[in-house]
Amino acid sequence: MDLRTRNAAGLSINTIRALSMDAVQKARSGHPGTPMALAPVAYTIFTKLLRHNPANPLWPDRDRFVLSAGHASMLLYSMLHLTGYDLTLDDIKNFRQWGSRTPGHPEHFHTPGVETTTGPLGQGFGNGVGMGIAERFLAERYNRIGHEVMDHHVYAICSDGDLMEGVAHETASIAGQNALGKLVYVYDDNRITIDGTTAISFDREDKVKRFESYGWDVQKVEDSEDLEALEEALTNARDEQEQPSLVIVRSHIAYPAPNAIDTAAAHGSALGEDEVRAAKEAMGLDPDEHFAVPDEVREHMDCRTWGRELEEEWDERFSAWRGEFPKLAEEWGRAWSGEPEPGYERELPRWDPTETENLATRKAGGAAMDAFKSYAPTMIGGAADLVGSTSTVFSGGGLFGANHSGRNIAWGVREHGMGSAVNGICLHGGMVRPYGSTFLVFSDYMRPAIRLSALMELPVAWVFTHDSVGLGEDGPTHQPVEHYMALRAIPNLIVIRPADANETFAAWRSTLEAKGPVALLLTRQNVPVLDPDAAAEGALRGAYVLADAEGGEPEAILIGTGSEVAVALEARKLLAEKDVTARVVSMPSWEIFDAQGQEYKDAVLPPGVEARVSVEAGITIGWERYVGFRGTSVGIDRFGASAPGEEVLENLGITPENVANAALGLLGREEEAGETSGTTPAFEETAPEEGHS
Repeated sequence: MDLRTRNAAGLSINTIRALSMDAVQKARSGHPGTPMALAPVAYTIFTKLLRHNPANPLWPDRDRFVLSAGHASMLLYSMLHLTGYDLTLDDIKNFRQWGSRTPGHPEHFHTPGVETTTGPLGQGFGNGVGMGIAERFLAERYNRIGHEVMDHHVYAICSDGDLMEGVAHETASIAGQNALGKLVYVYDDNRITIDGTTAISFDREDKVKRFESYGWDVQKVEDSEDLEALEEALTNARDEQEQPSLVIVRSHIAYPAPNAIDTAAAHGSALGEDEVRAAKEAMGLDPDEHFAVPDEVREHMDCRTWGRELEEEWDERFSAWRGEFPKLAEEWGRAWSGEPEPGYERELPRWDPTETENLATRKAGGAAMDAFKSYAPTMIGGAADLVGSTSTVFSGGGLFGANHSGRNIAWGVREHGMGSAVNGICLHGGMVRPYGSTFLVFSDYMRPAIRLSALMELPVAWVFTHDSVGLGEDGPTHQPVEHYMALRAIPNLIVIRPADANETFAAWRSTLEAKGPVALLLTRQNVPVLDPDAAAEGALRGAYVLADAEGGEPEAILIGTGSEVAVALEARKLLAEKDVTARVVSMPSWEIFDAQGQEYKDAVLPPGVEARVSVEAGITIGWERYVGFRGTSVGIDRFGASAPGEEVLENLGITPENVANAALGLLGREEEAGETSGTTPAFEETAPEEGHS
């Protein structure tokens, strides 16, 4: 393409570049180089291939566009503004400012037309894979011969940084394994990173062979300015239905700025007034004009009429389909509301402690999923190669694969990719509470995806089992200790650690009805089954009085979560033997309890009772919120050890005796305390016996 061409395409592409430069320069912050280099790519996708309606960014059968290279956000904002989305020129001018609709990196639900929050590299790549999974599942479930209501593509632009991140490897492998042929990805091969050229970090890897080995179709475009070659390659990728597609485009960062081109500085810094001026002159634009959009560019790039026609044509097809399949259409409507069908809670199991004395909460969770599965027919997910251990499977739901879109996804040992893809499934829409599952300790592998699910307030479920040192012999590598607090530290994430089978059913009910993401923490080991009436209803409020003091106000309050609630109940008995009245509070969810009214919270934790002991098999930091400065916590502020679970818990002090003794100490009755267990660290070195060295 002639850089100074005055035809509509050339002028539009140069306008995209100028808007990006001007916005970054005005903010004195941002990433101008990539938007400048990829303006022809974005122009081609949005005006030649993308089936979208700017007037309705939530049209269900639109093509999705993901800017995985979220640092190039001005590229996306320029495209949204020019093609007719509800994003004004004033919004562009307000780039990266407080309260603006054009934040530094694209944010879902914040800017019309932004499909997902990107910026942490690799996440958008994985989100797009999840969107492709959702499209495939919904198409197979709802399309009928002659009646196709779900048939669209996912386009994405990714960078060197995206491909370097491990999550891109994991999700690219998932996409290839499952033959997600509706994915059309562009890799911007500009050979520049913040630290310098890719020669120092990323040029030995053969990206073509890498992606072909995943099962992707790969094409190369040698010049990002060649519009005909771009359109041909992208069209071929769109038409390839058997494999996901990657188009590798050789570009030059900051083109056509004469001094900034192909420099690392252009990646993440404003170009400077002189360089912006020189770039505009090179493009034949007036260097004294800022945020200029010629009328002919607005007319040429406006996609609203075309988009409205596309959606109207789909509306006609959808109406015909709805008339032919009214029950299916009713299910479709509920699925797109994101809620399960009404009445599911009546199907959730209740466990009678006289019939089932002990049950692991992971097993109870599996039973709950089996009970509500028919009420959430578009809920899909799976475990990271641990279905048998996490009990997270929809029996009879089939396996998702290249030839069949079942409800159970074999994520493989790809926790991070699983998390990112689950977010993408949810972002697509029409999918009720997608989920991913693994051992709690491996939530570390997923944290970026979990954090983004919370940032976007996505209704997803993270199901983590083997939730304490009580899992036993696998030892400290697999025993979570800091993980409860690490998850509770994430804003907008509800964490639920149920005490028994009945609290687990309540936890799943809270999960299905929550507006945002929920993390369920479930036991490997069996735990006592509690009274179903108290547990099921009380757990819905985050914390409740499970066992109260007899004859009036309690002298002490024992607060437990998960498997340690049983420890608190036994400690209460020990205190009763010493004529100490104690209340046991089960607190499965801090976040849900904190959302209750003050009157209820004071009823559960009376302010006048300051002798409070928390017991939880994890680090104790944070419990001050509930036990107060006059209370104390029984927990594990160290790593675990390899031994049978009960022995580990006892040796690390998670015992009724320790909880009771802690309460006695708070009441000034230390002399009545019994023997303390778990005072010797499992790894404490001891002096060698005499005669040995």
